[in-house]
Amino acid sequence: MDQRRLILLLVFSLSLVMLWDGWIKHNQPAAPAPVAAAANSGGASVPTPSALAAPGASALPATAAASAAPTVRVVTDLMRADVSAEGGSIVRLELVKHKSTADHERGFLLFDNGEVHRYSAESGLIGTDLPTHRTVFALPEGEQVMKDGEDTLVLRLEAPEQNGVKVTKVMTFHRGSYLVNVDYEIANGSGEPVSGHAYFQLTRDGEPAEQVQAFGVTTFTGPAFYTDAAKFQKVHFEEIAEGKAKFAKTAPDGWVAMVQHYFVSAWLPEVGVEREFFARKVANGLYSAGVILPVDAIAPGASGTAESRLYVGPQEQDKLQDIAPGLDLVVDYGWLTVIAAPLFWVLSWLHDMLGNWGWAIILVTVLLKLLFFPLSAASYKSMAKMRVLGPRMQRMKELYGDDKAKMQQEMMNLYRTEKINPLGGCLPILVQIPVFIALYWVLLGSVEMRQAPWLGWIQDLSAKDPYFILPVIMGASMLIQMKLNPTPPDPLQAKVMMAMPIVFTFMFLWFPSGLVLYWVVNNILSIAQQWQITRMIESAKAGSKPA
Repeated sequence: MDQRRLILLLVFSLSLVMLWDGWIKHNQPAAPAPVAAAANSGGASVPTPSALAAPGASALPATAAASAAPTVRVVTDLMRADVSAEGGSIVRLELVKHKSTADHERGFLLFDNGEVHRYSAESGLIGTDLPTHRTVFALPEGEQVMKDGEDTLVLRLEAPEQNGVKVTKVMTFHRGSYLVNVDYEIANGSGEPVSGHAYFQLTRDGEPAEQVQAFGVTTFTGPAFYTDAAKFQKVHFEEIAEGKAKFAKTAPDGWVAMVQHYFVSAWLPEVGVEREFFARKVANGLYSAGVILPVDAIAPGASGTAESRLYVGPQEQDKLQDIAPGLDLVVDYGWLTVIAAPLFWVLSWLHDMLGNWGWAIILVTVLLKLLFFPLSAASYKSMAKMRVLGPRMQRMKELYGDDKAKMQQEMMNLYRTEKINPLGGCLPILVQIPVFIALYWVLLGSVEMRQAPWLGWIQDLSAKDPYFILPVIMGASMLIQMKLNPTPPDPLQAKVMMAMPIVFTFMFLWFPSGLVLYWVVNNILSIAQQWQITRMIESAKAGSKPA
């Protein structure tokens, strides 16, 4: 197979992959509304520690669902959260700084009480006379707003006193932070010691949110667990439903999260406390994943606490790794993480200097071009030599057109004599494909790119060009590149190759504008390099001819 046929095969293969991916994403049905059974469930039963964690413990019976339980709104500089009287669960949470995909006038809705999904953060205590996430707490009156000059907002929820045991759930919100401290203050006014466990869980329906499917891989939506020993473990909802979920069950460290495209919620207990992780199906289409912590025995007349931190916000990688070990792993770059992760690091570094993700993409394209300069130069030299030999190859076709074997032999002799690698022209394509796909995932998987502007009409580098200007420029640049390449001797191949700019332009109409920007800049740099090399080689060949 000659060089042109191999290039054609590679281009067609990539085209088919991207075209299939675009079709799947474009025709993906919207997430169905949550089923009625999930609407009133909220996680019907209390999780049970294993026999090893709590001998003799049993699940508490589920109470009647308080579907109309009142809520209190908490407003900070970063979020608007609705806290339900039922269990003190956060049943709705809107991120102020991150706008809704459909309506940029609204904040992004992460925790959801039924508008699109069922998704909430729940917690409770396991033990005699202790409140669960189904217990109705007393709420403070009126909207709770973080005032100017205040760094924290404390929400105190009182549970009904049971046999002298008084429990207060304390939620502390922080300015400039997506972390919420959730503590239980337990005052034992009974005549017996109080002991038990605390559980912290995330309950969600199994439908994806802002899901993206690309190159055969779908962005992950579902629970994830992390421990120092077992590292990062994703669990699919289907595995939970089938009882096949595999993850670390006990550890002295680690956290549990609910991951979706761009955003994450996670319970982050303190390190050093032995914990038990769980994941379970609690209703039709509704799942819970969480962690159970022991509560030290509280003597009569004494007090005790149980606590954890809750993160609920964007997957900002530089911040996540400082919050908890391994939390930055929730960013899903698919199967090219080994390339995408360092690529994002370089982009972030350039963004810190330039203050604009679009210019960072342009500069990283230049750096990549410089990195692969020797490789692409050798490739373009090979293609330029092929271009110079075009007339001789055409004569061979005329002489040996009916004898394919003879023609192939003469062409290989010509390559050997002129020291041409017939596969050399494929190298730029082979190098660009993994970088292209990795950058695709960086643009679609990094919340930092979400709704990030470049200039003028490009106000979201993770979305398509609204006026399709960049794809048209990209198509034009591909056409110029085709003109610089050697003309295939086969007329059919020549026509197909000339059609490639049209095909790619059509596909790139719906690609993220940041990705098209990368391709445009890369094409322009390639044209400049290829033109210069072709001019030098053609001049040298012309100068070597006898007068």
